Amino acid sequence: MKVLVTGGAGFIGSHVVEAFLAAGHEVAVVDDLSTGFRHNVPPGVRLHEVDIRNSKLTEVFEAERPEVVSHQAARANVRESFEQPLTYAAVNVLGSVNVLECCRLHGVRKIIYASTGGAVYGEPSWLPVPEDHPVRPLDPYGASKHHVEHYLQLYSLNYGLAYTALRYPNVYGPRQDPKGEAGVVAIFTGLMLGGGQPCINGSGEQQRDFVHVSDVARANVLAMDRGDNEIINIGSGAGTDVNTIFSILAGLTGYTAPAKHGPAKLGEVQRIYLDATRAREILGWTPQWPLKEGLASTVEYFRTRNREGVTTGSPA
Repeated sequence: MKVLVTGGAGFIGSHVVEAFLAAGHEVAVVDDLSTGFRHNVPPGVRLHEVDIRNSKLTEVFEAERPEVVSHQAARANVRESFEQPLTYAAVNVLGSVNVLECCRLHGVRKIIYASTGGAVYGEPSWLPVPEDHPVRPLDPYGASKHHVEHYLQLYSLNYGLAYTALRYPNVYGPRQDPKGEAGVVAIFTGLMLGGGQPCINGSGEQQRDFVHVSDVARANVLAMDRGDNEIINIGSGAGTDVNTIFSILAGLTGYTAPAKHGPAKLGEVQRIYLDATRAREILGWTPQWPLKEGLASTVEYFRTRNREGVTTGSPA
C-alpha cells in the first residue's frame, strides 16, 4: 500500500517508516523538521518539509494519494507542555484535525494515530491499566493527545474513515534525541557516555512501561489491516522504576558515579504500566525486545554515534 507517515523524520516516526518499507509498502514522509532530522529518513523515501498545521498539507496528499496515514507528528514533552500549552493545543489538536481533513478530502482508507498511554490515564486507580480505565491526564500533552481520539471517532462515524489509536508507553531506542525529546533512557545514556551526570527526578521509584521503538513500529504495521476503530494500548504490562533504569544503563556504559536526585517534576505520574491484552488479541502484537537487550542496543547506538563523531540529533 501507499503509506504517508507524519513525523517520519523523528525518533519513533523514522522507525515506523522503516517497518513499513520492510513490509513491502511504498512510503512518503511529511515532517517540518522541528524535532525530526532529514538524515533519519531512509534513502529513496520522499520527504515533504511541511508543518501539519499548514494549508500546504493538502498538496502533499494530492501528490502522494496515500491509502493509509500513520500519524506520528506531535509535540511530545510533558514538561514543555506546561510551558507551552497553546503550542501543544495548536500542533497536537489543530494539526491533527488538519491531517484528518486531508484524509477525508483525499480518500484515505485508514489513519493510525500515535496516542499516549503514559499520559492520558493520569495516576492510575489500578495496574496494569486497560483501555477502559478512566481518562484523566495530568498535563497539557496528555490532554491534547486524548482530545484527538474524539476526533478520530467523529471522522469514522460521519465520514467512514477507519482508525486505530495506539496508546504508546515510554518508548526508547536508537535515534531518540537526548537533547530534544523526552526520554529518560536517551537522556541518561547520552550523559553517561558523554561525561555528564544524569539527574533522577524525585525518588526514582516512579515506574514506567518501557517498550523498544522497534516493537512500537511493528504495531503500526499490524494496525494497517487490523483493529479498525479501536483504541489499543501498546505496552509490556510491567513497570520498571527509574532507579533500575539508571543502574542497568550505568552497567552497560561503565558509568561509576553515584546517582544524583533532584526535585520531582510537575505533572509526573508515579506509577503507570499498560495492559496490552487487546493488542495481543486484536493486532496479534506482543513486545519482542526484553528490556535489558533493548537498553543494550540503545547504548551501542549512542556509542557508535560517538565513535563516528556525530552529535545525536544533529543533521548528518
